[in-house]
Amino acid sequence: MPAKPVLTPAEAADLIEDEDVISVSSSSGLGCPDAVLAAIGARFRSTGSPRRLTSVHPIAAGDTSGIRGVDHIAADGLLAKIIAGSLPSGPSSATPPEIWQRVEGGSIEAFNLPSGVLYQMHRAAAARQPAVLTKVGLDTFIDPRRQGGRMNDQTAPDFVEHVIEDGEEWLRFRAIAPDVAIIRATTADEDGNLSFEEEASPLGALDLAYAAHNTGGLVIAQVKQLASSGSIHPQLVRVPGILVDVVVVVPDQMQTTNTVYDPAIAGQLRKPLSGLPAVPFSLEKAMARRAAMEVRAGETVNLGFGVSALVPHILVEEGLPSAAHWVIEQGAVGGIPLLDFVFGVAQNPEAIMQSPDQFTLLQGGGFSRTFLSFLEIDQSGSVNVHYLPGRRHVTAGVGGFADITSSAREIVFVGSFTAGRRDIDVRDGRLDIRTDGQHQKLVREVQQVTFSGRRAVETGQRVTYVTERCVLRLLPDGLTVTELAPGVDLRRDVLDRSPFPLLVADDLVEMPTALYRPEPVGLDLRPADAHPRLTSSTKGPVAGLLEGAGR
Repeated sequence: MPAKPVLTPAEAADLIEDEDVISVSSSSGLGCPDAVLAAIGARFRSTGSPRRLTSVHPIAAGDTSGIRGVDHIAADGLLAKIIAGSLPSGPSSATPPEIWQRVEGGSIEAFNLPSGVLYQMHRAAAARQPAVLTKVGLDTFIDPRRQGGRMNDQTAPDFVEHVIEDGEEWLRFRAIAPDVAIIRATTADEDGNLSFEEEASPLGALDLAYAAHNTGGLVIAQVKQLASSGSIHPQLVRVPGILVDVVVVVPDQMQTTNTVYDPAIAGQLRKPLSGLPAVPFSLEKAMARRAAMEVRAGETVNLGFGVSALVPHILVEEGLPSAAHWVIEQGAVGGIPLLDFVFGVAQNPEAIMQSPDQFTLLQGGGFSRTFLSFLEIDQSGSVNVHYLPGRRHVTAGVGGFADITSSAREIVFVGSFTAGRRDIDVRDGRLDIRTDGQHQKLVREVQQVTFSGRRAVETGQRVTYVTERCVLRLLPDGLTVTELAPGVDLRRDVLDRSPFPLLVADDLVEMPTALYRPEPVGLDLRPADAHPRLTSSTKGPVAGLLEGAGR
């Protein structure tokens, strides 16, 4: 095989043509081919070309910590449309990322679609299939009967259809065939074979490469280093050289946000968990502790960004680091998912899957429960996690949220009951709400639906909402208060703070006071139910083994 051309970022940027569709494999800083994106932006500022690109990002490209990602190409005239699972986000006090300014200003068309579905749209294009048929996003803002995933009024409703097949309703997403796929790996050999040994995940590099290659497009691979032909073991090649057209070597590429290289998130070694920073005592920690009580030992559990991501760290503190197998959409299985804007990677993972394959697990409901965040909850139990008018840049977008919740058996939403400046004292295991937040998070109707409470009731999903002052369950009759924090007045602090009537369980109980004390709680998780085929009632030798193990 002839050696692949090795180009500078500027030379690779010269290959992009006007009106190209470019697909980028990234998750914030993780896997971001930042140097190539920067070169495209620099070429436009210098020459006025390429113009009117469509940029596709199954997960966000770039962060607010120095890896600019899509912000490099968020320039008037350069970018015409963006199709993204999520976008770079930042604190509300900061200047919004360039891409958010363009989206909110209406100078570009913008779609926010589920990350897993976006990967499948690439797979469909690679297999010459016209579209993806899925239930992900039904009765949410992604559904064309609502917003159709459109992020502003300038965006034409041309990607999502509601269809009926065999008497069932589905959403149909058109396949995406990129003109250029821009992916990233650690090493390329001279033949273009790519390995990901220092990456925390290969993300969707393979699927994006297939989609571009199979439809006549170009594949640009940014890597950290070049190796001689044949020096990468075949088992380590995650993207074969037959798919790669050019290689760009960037020796100083960051591993992920704020991280030059951490071997423990790439599976190169295992670090002692004692090195993880302690979670300081706070209302958020109390909520995460209560959420952790929902975990059953041995379960496979998904995590989202926000307070819910503290749950594994609570279990580490409680001496239960291996109580559950955590799965996150970027690809890590097991280990301890890290926090804040490094979220998306795990320390000491058991396995690192491709993100599209992880979404097969998540969309199919192949896990026990998920812990997710919320911005708003309405009287139907629906949740908004992606949309704050005028402050959308503080959110990332739907990401994998819709993929995860579409078939999850049990969903635990974790977040504060109100928002804004509050004076809530925690003392001696009790809450004293002196001044409450003025921003209601329980609303009559969410501004946009990211999760449909109506569908959850119809499909029998078990939905729990954990806040600092109470726990609510979504029951067929409505949102019901089932637990109350010690020190909280049910009428004053909960019922009168909701703009719609809340039901109260007949067996309302008090949340454990230990949740609201600094010292460890002493969690003792119940075991997960065994698979029906592996119960002690099963006939044959398997039953005997289980009985012998005390199961």
